[in-house]
Amino acid sequence: MTEPSTSTGSFPVVKKNSDIVVGIDGSKGSCCALAWAMQEASLTGQFVNAVYGWTYSWDMGPEPEDEDGWRAIREQITKKLYGWAEIANEGIDFDMSKLKLTSVRASGSSALLRIGQESDQIVVGRRSLSPVARWFFGSVSSSIAEHSHVPVTVVRVPEYKENAVKENIHNALSDDLRSEPAASRPIVVGLDGSDCSLRALEFAARAAHYEKRQLKVLYCWQLKKLEGDFKDRVPSEDEAQEFASAKVQEWISKVQLPEDVNVKALAFHIAPGKGMIQASEDADRVVVGSRGLSGFDAHVLGSVSQYVLENATGTVTVVH
Repeated sequence: MTEPSTSTGSFPVVKKNSDIVVGIDGSKGSCCALAWAMQEASLTGQFVNAVYGWTYSWDMGPEPEDEDGWRAIREQITKKLYGWAEIANEGIDFDMSKLKLTSVRASGSSALLRIGQESDQIVVGRRSLSPVARWFFGSVSSSIAEHSHVPVTVVRVPEYKENAVKENIHNALSDDLRSEPAASRPIVVGLDGSDCSLRALEFAARAAHYEKRQLKVLYCWQLKKLEGDFKDRVPSEDEAQEFASAKVQEWISKVQLPEDVNVKALAFHIAPGKGMIQASEDADRVVVGSRGLSGFDAHVLGSVSQYVLENATGTVTVVH
C-alpha cells in the first residue's frame, strides 16, 4: 500500500495497513456504506475490507457434513460479496485490487467489532427505524458506535427524488452553497474542549485534507454550562458569545492541522445535539466525539453523539 502524502510532515497520516472496514449484507444501506468507503479509500489509498457476518438458516438446506461442503458455501458467499461490491463501485472507479472480502459466521455487529478493532474506521449504513422501534429493538449502527474503540462512520441512505429536489432548492437559496453546491459542502466537527472532541477535530481535519473540503468547527454552548470568569454574575448574550468564540479558537490551536485545510470556527448559543443536527443539513458529514454515557445510562438518558447519530440528515462519524 502506498503511504498517502500530506501537506505537513507532522500532521498524522492514515496508519499504514489500516483498512476501512465496512459491514455489508446486500441491503441498500450497506451498499451505500460500501460505496462511501470505496470513495474515501480512492482518496486515501487505503484498502477496503467488506465484512459479511452470517448465520446458517433453513433456506440454505442441511448443514454440510464435511469441509468440501463448507468450502462450497464460502465460495458462494464470496461470489455474492463480490457482486455486491461491483454494484457499489458503479461510477466510483475504485481499484478492486484493494478490496478485501471477509465472511464470518457470526452476527454482523460482532464480526464488525472484532475485525474492525485494528482498522482506521468502521463504516455502516444507517438502518431506517422509527423512534419507537429504535427504543425497543435498538439500532445496529448505534450499538457499533457505542462499543467500538475506533471511529465509526454511519452513512445515510439517499432519500427519494422529492427530498433531493428540496435539497437543491435549499442549495439555490444558500449563500454558502450558491456555487458548486455538492463540491462546497463542508465537513462539520463538534468541539467542546474535551480530549475526545479534540480527537474528533483531528480526524475531521484529516478527512477535509483528503477530500479537499472546508472544515467548520462548531462549538454549541449553553449559558448555564459556560465556564468563564464573570465575577459571580450572569454575562450578557454578547459577552457570552465573545467568550465562546475565543474558547473555540483556543481549542483549535491545540491540534496540529494540515496547512491546506480552510478552517472556520463557529460558536452558537444552542444545545449541542440540536446544533449539530441543524449543521448536518448543510454538511457533507458531521464528526462528533463519543464521551460519557454508555450502556443502560445512554439508552435511558441519551448522549449527544447518539442523538446526532439517530437524527442527523446525513453521514455521521463518531470518534472515540
